[in-house]
Amino acid sequence: MRALIWNGVNDLRVETVKDPEIVNPRDCILRVTMSTTCGSDLHFIDGYIPTMKAGDVIGHEFMGVVEDVGPEVKKVKKGDRVVVPSFITCGQCRYCKSKLYSLCDNTHPKPELQEPVFGYPTAGIYGYTHAFGGYAGAHAQYVRVPFADNDCFKVPDGLPDEQVLFLSDAAPTGYMGADFCNIQPGDVVAVWGCGGVGLMAQKSAFLMGAERVIGVDRLPERLQMAREHVGSETINYAEVDSVLEVLREMTGGRGPDACIDAVGMEAHGTGLQYAYDRAKQLAFMHTDRGQALREAILACRKGGILSILGVYGVMDKFPIGAIMNKGLTVRTAQQHGQAYMDRLLDHAQKGELNPSFLATHRFPLEDAPRGYAMFKHKNDGCVRSVFIP
Repeated sequence: MRALIWNGVNDLRVETVKDPEIVNPRDCILRVTMSTTCGSDLHFIDGYIPTMKAGDVIGHEFMGVVEDVGPEVKKVKKGDRVVVPSFITCGQCRYCKSKLYSLCDNTHPKPELQEPVFGYPTAGIYGYTHAFGGYAGAHAQYVRVPFADNDCFKVPDGLPDEQVLFLSDAAPTGYMGADFCNIQPGDVVAVWGCGGVGLMAQKSAFLMGAERVIGVDRLPERLQMAREHVGSETINYAEVDSVLEVLREMTGGRGPDACIDAVGMEAHGTGLQYAYDRAKQLAFMHTDRGQALREAILACRKGGILSILGVYGVMDKFPIGAIMNKGLTVRTAQQHGQAYMDRLLDHAQKGELNPSFLATHRFPLEDAPRGYAMFKHKNDGCVRSVFIP
């Protein structure tokens, strides 16, 4: 089959690789109909997350049609159209039973690669380094889905692929981020980042009852999406002296009730702090450019909630004193997509959630390296590149 593989830092190619096979009786093989880029992919493409190997198939946000199933798969069958959350879950461990699916105890075959950094291993994820399991990704014609009955969700008739595709990762990540905020009537929620996850967090905050949502970004076309497709108010941080001062003015001096970081370790920014982060990151002295997260911490009102969705590694100059002294509640995780999938599909069926506007650019799989380059450099207003094998 044809697949997009990582061959080195910023070296992506489409090559012919071996077809996936059923390994475990609970596996299924999916014929991929659509997959999409994700901002967190850029972290290992750029070399900031190690343990990639040349020839690894990448991609973790996808949907498709079941092509074959193992003998113990009961809930899905050949021909079913399904969407698959990006983290792989067993459904039986303590964490899965607590709906903390990205923390599954049984789907990481290489825990020794995570334990020195995290203390304990997380769940495995498709196409996202050997530190996260070394599973083959979904920018391919076919992909193996372990524990198919837990991780394949049937798509209701009438929902087009592009509306469902982003329920694999961007929508559940954003929805979880808003859920972490314990939103109450009248709340103001600020979201750093107007990419796919940030826009979904903004939309989800409204679905959960926020009165106002404010999106922070620097790209005019993304800020326009936030206003037109979500209904958010927006701040272009490149056009103001201080995001914190603008948020104070917009909230009557109080600050947002909850702040969501949907940016992560490669945040852009301005000023000396950004230059410091950039220099240290380029020298691999730490992995993170933390301007968005630091701003979110300082901007949040006293007693508020900080929800962290951006992927991070090692950061210095982290304002833990602001978190402690302001009494902030911090919630963070990789997405527990299986916990939200039924709700997301219900919102989609009711017409309350249609993330298809995120698919700004479409490519055949053979052009995936070009699609990633456009996505990375945000050329031509690219929010997400979608690949169709």
